[in-house]
Amino acid sequence: MTRKQLKRNTVITQVIDGLITREKAAELLDLSVRQIDRIKKSYLQEGVESLIHKNTGRKPSHALDEETKEKVIQTRSIFPYSQANFKHFQELLELHHGIHISYSSLYALLKGANISSPLKQRKRKKHPRRQRKPLKGELLQIDATPFEWFGGDEKFALHAAIDDATGIITGAYFAHNECLLGYLEVMLQTCIDHGIPLAVYSDKHTIFRSPNTDKLTVADEIQGKTVKLTQFGRALDELGIRLIYAHSPQAKGRIERLWATLQSRLPVELAIRNITTIEEANAFLREYIPVFNSVFGVNHDAPSLFVEYDGSYDLDEYLCVKHSRKMDNAGSFSINRKSFKVVDKGFPIIPRKADVSVLISTRKAIRVSYKGIIYDTVQYIKPDRPPRAPGDHSKVVKSTKPHLIHGSDEWKSIWHYESYNDTLKFLYGLFLKDCS
Repeated sequence: MTRKQLKRNTVITQVIDGLITREKAAELLDLSVRQIDRIKKSYLQEGVESLIHKNTGRKPSHALDEETKEKVIQTRSIFPYSQANFKHFQELLELHHGIHISYSSLYALLKGANISSPLKQRKRKKHPRRQRKPLKGELLQIDATPFEWFGGDEKFALHAAIDDATGIITGAYFAHNECLLGYLEVMLQTCIDHGIPLAVYSDKHTIFRSPNTDKLTVADEIQGKTVKLTQFGRALDELGIRLIYAHSPQAKGRIERLWATLQSRLPVELAIRNITTIEEANAFLREYIPVFNSVFGVNHDAPSLFVEYDGSYDLDEYLCVKHSRKMDNAGSFSINRKSFKVVDKGFPIIPRKADVSVLISTRKAIRVSYKGIIYDTVQYIKPDRPPRAPGDHSKVVKSTKPHLIHGSDEWKSIWHYESYNDTLKFLYGLFLKDCS
């Protein structure tokens, strides 16, 4: 019998023997007089057995059997499950092994087996929390973090944007380093999946903010001088998105907390699926982000300020690298000492010496914008001019090396089929150098 049952037995026997009143018994047991009468009646009919609950000594129907407990402990000892915190491990057990267990039961089981959660126990400075924005799309926080996402010592940069109102990830992209390409891809995902946000909150990295901004004197400002926007700033400005700069990491608390969560969970998820490359990781992010948002997102029913993207215009015309160039006499232009020609598709031919905008992106390669019309390009090898002998006035026979035709297998091998490293090296080396 339990201590509680022994107390009831003692009090009820005293009532039966007339040593105490029913009212006193009710006071001692914290029951009503009517309950005392029922307990007394049962006691007289069944004896002391009536005081023992029928489930006493029985295992709960939902209790784990010893075999399942052993499986949980064994699974916990296997990499990468050993790297997951207890809450994440509970989710993985249900998802990959079909084991349903409450967090409290799992915690007690693992603690009983002397297993600790790998959560980082570090003292944090307390900062006052800013209230969330009331509307979706009112403010996005954007940032990148280097981390050993695939294990080992090599770090890769995860770029991401998080909605301030709901805490959902609107876009995420892996790259070798924090770069303009990563942020443009994040914004592209955001605009397609959620819509055009009202504002973006970033740090003062040179990708977002020109280092010359603080160099303007008061006299310069009076004269109306301004600092040229970065490529990222220009892209957001063309889309009507306000770019706001944070003065400290704490000001971007939402995304800083996101990094802590992802650094704890994402490497485990990648290891379970044997994902070790950036290409595979970026493909996995597209299916992982909705799951993550369903768990950690809040205020899903909040009104939205996102402007839905209807597909009536090409986002790659905005979320890209833009350079101004002048067409030369050969009808070509140069980017980083590489020459390109416009592909004639029946559009009005761009005249020589015309000013054009060169649009550079990994999705659409190198394109040209002229008077609202977008043209594809091909790499152009200028003719070789062999040296002439003195007094030789014969006609020079021009020769050209074959260049890549847009859409050809050779072109596709550069932009689609090469490894990620080769593609980035080609792109950055030729086109994106010093363009942030």
